[in-house]
Amino acid sequence: MTTLYEPTTASLEESLLSALSINEPWALIERFTTLVRESGSEDERVSAEYMAGRLKALGVPFKVYEPDLFLSVPVKSSLEVGDKSIRAKSPAFSISTGPQGITGKLVSIPSLYSPRSVDLFDVTPASDADVTGKIVIIDGYGGPPPVRLLEQKGALAQIYINPGEDIHWGICTTIWGAPDLDNYQRQPRSAVISISRPDGEALLKQLEAGEVEVTLFTEMNEGWMKCPVIEATIEGMEEPDRFVLVHGHYDSWDVGIGDNAVGDGTLLELARVFNDHKGQLARTLKVAWWPGHSTGRYAGSTWYADNFGLDLARNCIAQVDIDSPGCRWATEYYDVSWMTEAEDFCKQAIKDVTGLESHGERPHQAGDYSFNNIGISGFFMLLSTMPKDMLAEKDYYPVGGCGANIAWHTENDQLEIADKDNLMRDLRVYVATLQRTLNNPIHPFDFRRLAAEFHETLTTYSQAAGDEVDFSPAFDALSALDDALNRLYSHSSELMAKSVSDPAVRAYNDAILELGRSLILINFTREGRFRTEPAVKIPPLPDIAPAMQLQAASGHERHIIQTHLVRGINRVTWEFESATKSVVHALEKIES
Repeated sequence: MTTLYEPTTASLEESLLSALSINEPWALIERFTTLVRESGSEDERVSAEYMAGRLKALGVPFKVYEPDLFLSVPVKSSLEVGDKSIRAKSPAFSISTGPQGITGKLVSIPSLYSPRSVDLFDVTPASDADVTGKIVIIDGYGGPPPVRLLEQKGALAQIYINPGEDIHWGICTTIWGAPDLDNYQRQPRSAVISISRPDGEALLKQLEAGEVEVTLFTEMNEGWMKCPVIEATIEGMEEPDRFVLVHGHYDSWDVGIGDNAVGDGTLLELARVFNDHKGQLARTLKVAWWPGHSTGRYAGSTWYADNFGLDLARNCIAQVDIDSPGCRWATEYYDVSWMTEAEDFCKQAIKDVTGLESHGERPHQAGDYSFNNIGISGFFMLLSTMPKDMLAEKDYYPVGGCGANIAWHTENDQLEIADKDNLMRDLRVYVATLQRTLNNPIHPFDFRRLAAEFHETLTTYSQAAGDEVDFSPAFDALSALDDALNRLYSHSSELMAKSVSDPAVRAYNDAILELGRSLILINFTREGRFRTEPAVKIPPLPDIAPAMQLQAASGHERHIIQTHLVRGINRVTWEFESATKSVVHALEKIES
């Protein structure tokens, strides 16, 4: 009997796997070594034309869109201390200082940054020091949370000391994609730079000896720019309206081979092999390449989520993000991003095609996960990575891509960061997960796992809040949902033996999609459907996460948190109840 996670069309999967070749992706990778693909640049357009040309030659149907994206591209930056000039880079969305720069007294404050932290951009200043009118120097990458916090505290400008000798490009805005009326006020108003560890330590030593005055210079190219978005569509034969979206960004810092030319080549090869087998696909595969990832905070994928939001909400089964696969020394699968309902499915597929065990985590508020506010199940972002003992041996600090190679977001991300064998192995993982989602009769997501996680989360929050807040409506609604889910999944084996077009199968799958539309929304968003979230860490069930701060609060703040929790419990409870109704409605059709 085929389980929920095994291929029902094993011969097709084997044909797809056998058809994989390194030739197409490697040709793209080599071509991209000659292109600095900054969004809005001529090289980005040349790279888009290359991919469009290859799709046309391969006979893959595609469209090219030309949206206006709001971007911030660093041009040049420096730091002057006396008569010495220090090398620096600015993250996207720093302000430009003008030729006069910004001069001020330097103040050092500690941070919660750890060289082994996985939340690279969530470093928070660990000091209440007065930074008003001063230039702050602090460890970290200069991501959105600390930049915004120090700006609110009145810092004149900000300097971040990167962990190593190289300086990493980044982005410091909390705005996800293009700004709108709800969030444009959050655009940074600080001049921000990053410097190397040796230069940072020398500057800190100088500061220990006495007062230091510095001048920052930053120049940014900011504004609305036309950038190509490429979408290939390989239509399914049985249920063409339903689709899987597999995607990744093609803009880069410098030539960006590990981030993300390897992903772009992977997407092209996936388009090729699935198009060659299109007559055997039950559902539709959409393959998309995004601009504006690094200089627009996922501007390309957010534009797509905005402009195709209704179709995505009605018909998208899953979104699969491909970023930095197939990199040098990346031979293991841990810290892989997947939503809880997709965990068992992803583990099974990875084990089946690589023989390796895998371990995952809740997706970070990062990558091109621009579809959470629609409620679409997602898996993968980064995939294979370097073994931990190798990281320790090389004394590498965490980075956000390139298979953990510290060439990430630097000029060193060159051809040697890509690895043909690792890329082919990762391609096998993508083929297996996509093929099974496209062709298995029922969608491979187990929301019982998510319900169990919700119970743990509710228990943690309710215990933290104590008796002052009544969590019982949420617990009761979750219990009813769990009962309905157990009934629904009891039919999974019999439905796996039916065809994709069977009415009972369709009813089951409709319920799976509706579960995601409700439950993902409350687990990953605060702003609601079709909106965007700030680019900061979001805890599970964020509407009621402030329960963790209730007992430490007093007076006015305590009442505010209590009010917030009552409203949050209402939202969570309502979505549990709505999800239960969707399941019961499906069961009426399945069991009739």
